[in-house]
Amino acid sequence: MSERIFLSPPHMRGEEQRLVSEAFASNYVAPAGDMLNAFEREFAELSGIPHCVALSSGTAAMHLAMKGLDIQQGDEVWASTLTFIASVGPAIQERATPVFIDSDASNWTMDPDLLEEGMVKAARIGRLPKAVIPTDIYGQSCDLDRIKYICERHDVPVIADSAEAVGACYRGRHAGNGATAAVYSFNGNKIITSSNGGMLASHDRALVDHARYLSTQAREPVSHYEHKAVGFNYRLSNICAAIGLGQLRVLEQRVQRRRDICERYRRNLSSCAAISFMPEAAFGRSTRWLTVILVDPAQTKVTPESLRIALENQNVEARPVWKPMHLQPVFAKARVVGGAVSESLFARGLCLPSGSSMSDADVDRTSQIVLDAMHAQ
Repeated sequence: MSERIFLSPPHMRGEEQRLVSEAFASNYVAPAGDMLNAFEREFAELSGIPHCVALSSGTAAMHLAMKGLDIQQGDEVWASTLTFIASVGPAIQERATPVFIDSDASNWTMDPDLLEEGMVKAARIGRLPKAVIPTDIYGQSCDLDRIKYICERHDVPVIADSAEAVGACYRGRHAGNGATAAVYSFNGNKIITSSNGGMLASHDRALVDHARYLSTQAREPVSHYEHKAVGFNYRLSNICAAIGLGQLRVLEQRVQRRRDICERYRRNLSSCAAISFMPEAAFGRSTRWLTVILVDPAQTKVTPESLRIALENQNVEARPVWKPMHLQPVFAKARVVGGAVSESLFARGLCLPSGSSMSDADVDRTSQIVLDAMHAQ
């Protein structure tokens, strides 16, 4: 059996180990220390968002963003339906009600037209959402300015779920920059990693300061342990921050390699008319965190699942497109605006291995398995 090709494995460059050693030498191995401070500072410089707090996961960052906006029982939170459950899981923990918005077929992110239509109706009946959460899907930013414009007319804050979009650009700025708050992930499968971890970023210093306070069990700044609120153990460790710092410093190289991988797949599979690729929006630059293809059932009997199995049989990992949240059993009773686009993407889509450590030979091997499966129908 050939060596396994993973979907999106961590890609270390070497400096991470040195920085971790420095953190060990300092004996700051808990959620405090120079690496943690540097990680937050350098991420703020990269993103252009001045206030950042490094946390144990992107999910923790989303939860604290919601806490900062006082989302609670009885509130509605509107979110992209084509996303990972962490976008809305914290809303459920706060006993809020999710409403899901379908994707724009031209870029797969939240459809602003559907959002606007829903917002007008909600304003008419006095039932506006407490927040809107568009997802930057597979490394591609949503149309943030348009979504913000719609939401600002109704004084509704926007939490950008940019977990998959570290290093992506939108109209010349970093993905998420301009939202009320932005959430990023450094999970092991993301474009850069801190082994686990996430970041909450905002131009609102008070929101980030409050998140920082809650992330360390809401301890008051006194010598004894004093608590006026119940917080969380959500702070990132100094050791993980050292890994993240080393990764952050090669982010642009990681983005370029993933984009190159996507283009190589595109060239390799160009002869197959039944296969198309996730489009890139004209308003930004995707990181191509994952290269995603669509299989046209009108042109082939091959399905994304049969392709996935063919790849797995050759020790290559692939994954279906995110199953829309409104199709998830846990959200069976949730309201959805639209839904047909995301359902179609889920039915036709497949994520190909896209890790930045892939060689050209790995991409070619994966491509050939796909072509062989398509031609064997």
